[in-house]
Amino acid sequence: MSLTLVLNGQARTFDALQQTANVEQLVGELGLKGDRVAVEHNGEIVPRSSWTETELKNGDRLEVVHFVGGGL
Repeated sequence: MSLTLVLNGQARTFDALQQTANVEQLVGELGLKGDRVAVEHNGEIVPRSSWTETELKNGDRLEVVHFVGGGL
């Protein structure tokens, strides 16, 4: 089964994620490096230490911000 989430305001279906997926698995599926990402799950910031414990359900709303470095 797939998992449908509202990611950064848009509904997306993730065929590779099961109904028991967690935030860490989502970040991996998005191809992002965990040390450069902040995640909000249903209005609450999820500390990186809780990613594996934070289960996702169909319809959950997530905001994922990826930090990029740069300079002059």
